[in-house]
Amino acid sequence: MAVPSGPVSPSTEAERAMFDFVDAYDRAYEIAASRHGLSPAQACVLGRLSAPRAMSELAEELGCDASNVTQIVARLESRDLARRQVNPQDRRSRQIVRTDHGSSLYAQFEESFAFARAAASHLDAGEQEQLVTLLRKALGSLT
Repeated sequence: MAVPSGPVSPSTEAERAMFDFVDAYDRAYEIAASRHGLSPAQACVLGRLSAPRAMSELAEELGCDASNVTQIVARLESRDLARRQVNPQDRRSRQIVRTDHGSSLYAQFEESFAFARAAASHLDAGEQEQLVTLLRKALGSLT
Protein backbone atom coordinates (compact mmCIF):
# COMPACT_ATOMS: atom_id res chain seq x y z
CA MET A 1 0.00 0.00 0.00
CA ALA A 2 1.31 3.42 -0.91
CA VAL A 3 1.91 5.94 1.82
CA PRO A 4 -0.37 8.98 1.49
CA SER A 5 1.60 11.74 -0.18
CA GLY A 6 -0.36 14.66 1.16
CA PRO A 7 -2.32 15.88 4.13
CA VAL A 8 -4.79 13.35 5.48
CA SER A 9 -7.34 16.12 6.01
CA PRO A 10 -6.89 18.66 3.19
CA SER A 11 -8.28 22.06 4.16
CA THR A 12 -9.17 23.35 0.68
CA GLU A 13 -10.73 21.83 -2.42
CA ALA A 14 -7.46 22.46 -4.30
CA GLU A 15 -5.48 20.53 -1.67
CA ARG A 16 -8.06 17.72 -1.76
CA ALA A 17 -7.89 17.49 -5.57
CA MET A 18 -4.08 17.47 -5.55
CA PHE A 19 -4.02 14.84 -2.82
CA ASP A 20 -6.55 12.67 -4.67
CA PHE A 21 -4.54 12.92 -7.91
CA VAL A 22 -1.20 12.14 -6.28
CA ASP A 23 -2.71 9.31 -4.28
CA ALA A 24 -4.27 7.77 -7.41
CA TYR A 25 -0.96 8.21 -9.28
CA ASP A 26 0.94 6.47 -6.48
CA ARG A 27 -1.54 3.57 -6.39
CA ALA A 28 -1.37 3.14 -10.17
CA TYR A 29 2.45 3.24 -10.05
CA GLU A 30 2.51 0.59 -7.32
CA ILE A 31 0.10 -1.64 -9.27
CA ALA A 32 2.10 -1.30 -12.51
CA ALA A 33 5.36 -2.05 -10.70
CA SER A 34 3.92 -5.14 -9.01
CA ARG A 35 2.66 -6.46 -12.37
CA HIS A 36 6.31 -6.64 -13.39
CA GLY A 37 7.54 -8.08 -10.11
CA LEU A 38 8.99 -4.77 -8.93
CA SER A 39 8.49 -2.70 -5.85
CA PRO A 40 7.73 0.98 -6.51
CA ALA A 41 11.25 1.83 -5.29
CA GLN A 42 12.82 -0.69 -7.66
CA ALA A 43 10.80 0.68 -10.60
CA CYS A 44 11.83 4.21 -9.66
CA VAL A 45 15.55 3.36 -9.49
CA LEU A 46 15.40 1.28 -12.66
CA GLY A 47 13.82 4.24 -14.44
CA ARG A 48 16.62 6.52 -13.39
CA LEU A 49 19.23 4.23 -14.90
CA SER A 50 18.79 5.30 -18.52
CA ALA A 51 22.46 6.27 -18.21
CA PRO A 52 25.10 5.02 -15.76
CA ARG A 53 24.66 6.63 -12.34
CA ALA A 54 26.70 6.78 -9.15
CA MET A 55 25.02 5.35 -6.07
CA SER A 56 25.47 8.65 -4.23
CA GLU A 57 23.88 10.55 -7.13
CA LEU A 58 20.82 8.28 -7.01
CA ALA A 59 20.53 8.64 -3.25
CA GLU A 60 20.71 12.43 -3.45
CA GLU A 61 18.20 12.60 -6.29
CA LEU A 62 15.77 10.34 -4.44
CA GLY A 63 16.30 12.14 -1.13
CA CYS A 64 17.18 8.98 0.74
CA ASP A 65 20.09 7.36 2.48
CA ALA A 66 22.72 5.68 0.28
CA SER A 67 22.19 2.42 2.20
CA ASN A 68 18.56 2.35 0.96
CA VAL A 69 19.72 2.70 -2.64
CA THR A 70 22.35 0.02 -2.05
CA GLN A 71 19.65 -2.42 -0.93
CA ILE A 72 17.41 -1.58 -3.90
CA VAL A 73 20.30 -1.98 -6.34
CA ALA A 74 21.27 -5.30 -4.74
CA ARG A 75 17.75 -6.59 -5.37
CA LEU A 76 17.87 -5.37 -8.97
CA GLU A 77 21.27 -7.05 -9.41
CA SER A 78 19.94 -10.34 -8.04
CA ARG A 79 17.39 -10.34 -10.87
CA ASP A 80 19.93 -9.27 -13.53
CA LEU A 81 18.11 -5.94 -14.00
CA ALA A 82 21.09 -3.76 -13.05
CA ARG A 83 24.78 -4.17 -12.36
CA ARG A 84 27.65 -2.23 -10.85
CA GLN A 85 30.58 -1.38 -13.06
CA VAL A 86 33.78 0.59 -12.72
CA ASN A 87 33.38 4.26 -13.64
CA PRO A 88 35.57 4.75 -16.73
CA GLN A 89 36.28 8.40 -15.74
CA ASP A 90 37.27 7.52 -12.15
CA ARG A 91 38.31 3.91 -11.73
CA ARG A 92 38.08 4.27 -7.94
CA SER A 93 34.28 4.56 -8.10
CA ARG A 94 31.46 2.42 -9.40
CA GLN A 95 28.38 3.19 -11.44
CA ILE A 96 25.04 1.47 -11.59
CA VAL A 97 23.78 0.55 -15.06
CA ARG A 98 20.66 -1.18 -16.35
CA THR A 99 21.21 -4.49 -18.03
CA ASP A 100 19.53 -5.35 -21.32
CA HIS A 101 17.03 -7.39 -19.30
CA GLY A 102 16.46 -4.37 -17.01
CA SER A 103 15.89 -2.08 -20.00
CA SER A 104 13.41 -4.52 -21.51
CA LEU A 105 11.49 -4.92 -18.24
CA TYR A 106 11.47 -1.17 -17.63
CA ALA A 107 10.09 -0.54 -21.14
CA GLN A 108 7.28 -2.99 -20.37
CA PHE A 109 6.64 -1.22 -17.05
CA GLU A 110 6.53 2.20 -18.73
CA GLU A 111 4.06 0.91 -21.32
CA SER A 112 1.78 -0.51 -18.63
CA PHE A 113 1.94 2.59 -16.42
CA ALA A 114 -0.58 4.63 -18.37
CA PHE A 115 -1.97 6.74 -15.51
CA ALA A 116 -0.71 10.14 -16.72
CA ARG A 117 -1.60 9.39 -20.37
CA ALA A 118 -5.09 8.27 -19.35
CA ALA A 119 -5.63 11.29 -17.10
CA ALA A 120 -4.40 13.71 -19.77
CA SER A 121 -6.70 12.11 -22.35
CA HIS A 122 -9.67 13.58 -20.48
CA LEU A 123 -8.40 17.08 -21.29
CA ASP A 124 -8.31 18.86 -24.63
CA ALA A 125 -5.06 20.44 -25.85
CA GLY A 126 -5.84 23.84 -24.31
CA GLU A 127 -6.72 22.30 -20.95
CA GLN A 128 -3.51 20.26 -21.00
CA GLU A 129 -1.49 23.41 -21.65
CA GLN A 130 -3.31 25.19 -18.83
CA LEU A 131 -2.72 22.25 -16.49
CA VAL A 132 1.02 22.30 -17.24
CA THR A 133 1.15 26.03 -16.51
CA LEU A 134 -0.80 25.68 -13.26
CA LEU A 135 1.21 22.68 -12.04
CA ARG A 136 4.52 24.44 -12.71
CA LYS A 137 3.20 27.56 -10.97
CA ALA A 138 1.99 25.52 -7.98
CA LEU A 139 5.38 23.82 -7.69
CA GLY A 140 7.09 27.22 -7.75
CA SER A 141 10.10 27.00 -5.50
CA LEU A 142 9.14 23.57 -4.14
CA THR A 143 11.30 21.76 -6.69
